[in-house]
Amino acid sequence: MNGCEKFHKWIQQEVRLVVGVDKEVKKLRSNLEAIQAVFLDAEERQLKERYVKLWLDRLKDTSYDIEDVLAEWHYALLKQQIEEVENNLFPSKKACFSFPCSCFSIKQVRLRHDIAIKIKEVNENLDVIVKQKDMCNFNVIRIVGKSERVQSTSFVDVSEIYSQVEDKNTLICMLCESREQHPHIISIIGMRGIGKTTLAQFASKDNQVINNFDKVMWVCVSEPFDEYKIAKAIIEALEGCTSNLGELESLFQRISESIAGKKFLLILDDVWSDDYKKWKPLYHCLKNGLCESKILITTRKESVAHMMESIDIIAIKELLDEECWLLFR
Repeated sequence: MNGCEKFHKWIQQEVRLVVGVDKEVKKLRSNLEAIQAVFLDAEERQLKERYVKLWLDRLKDTSYDIEDVLAEWHYALLKQQIEEVENNLFPSKKACFSFPCSCFSIKQVRLRHDIAIKIKEVNENLDVIVKQKDMCNFNVIRIVGKSERVQSTSFVDVSEIYSQVEDKNTLICMLCESREQHPHIISIIGMRGIGKTTLAQFASKDNQVINNFDKVMWVCVSEPFDEYKIAKAIIEALEGCTSNLGELESLFQRISESIAGKKFLLILDDVWSDDYKKWKPLYHCLKNGLCESKILITTRKESVAHMMESIDIIAIKELLDEECWLLFR
């Protein structure tokens, strides 16, 4: 076999590895769903069972690797898309090799090859953790919903946010102005990954917003819309501790009492359900706050914003070219 044939064979092997990455990413998500389904049970048992605590520690260590490798993966895809646009604008000769599934340039193979290896290694580590999970006989408490996302929080470095200045200013004005609707509901809508949660995080850390309210609360809703979980999260945000109340009626009564005489901002992130029957009881108990209280929701579905009777809606659009380059750099 001459040098050219060896090089051709090596390229084909690299392409097979890169083409298989999509399957590895799907496998990674599947493993994560299996683990998240038993995570609450594991957290409760770790205090009494040392083996469970060790399992959780291994999972947390691996989770950092997962975050890193997925960030690299998305970065590589973005870089490839930008290069493809540039190649279309400025055509150049590409070196391609025949392969049943696809045709990659040498540059594309090199770009994705290292990440392909990292994702494969992370998956192998996660496979071991999933097998150990089965040995612990965990109870499935919560199945991951179709949002397939990690629970969000309000914590963010505002200096690293590259979002539309216009949207930021508009949202701050909406949150700080007085309106007749009580409580005033504002919705941020847009496709997945467009920056809805980031914009809400920015608002929650803005000094003008913080000084305008007695209490700012953040609750990640996601799917399914669990009224009991949401009510307990609101009480925890208001009082600093989790309520031991067992009935939903008691939880709503506690919320109503806790917000009495307070001007609050409640942020409900990632709302999916547009079932008004589930939203109505929570909404009514929130009316006991002061008149200028606000509720800010983020959602992918316009029907959710209308169901919640939002007067003000911010539809997030794509970033401007200058903002894209800031983020990319």
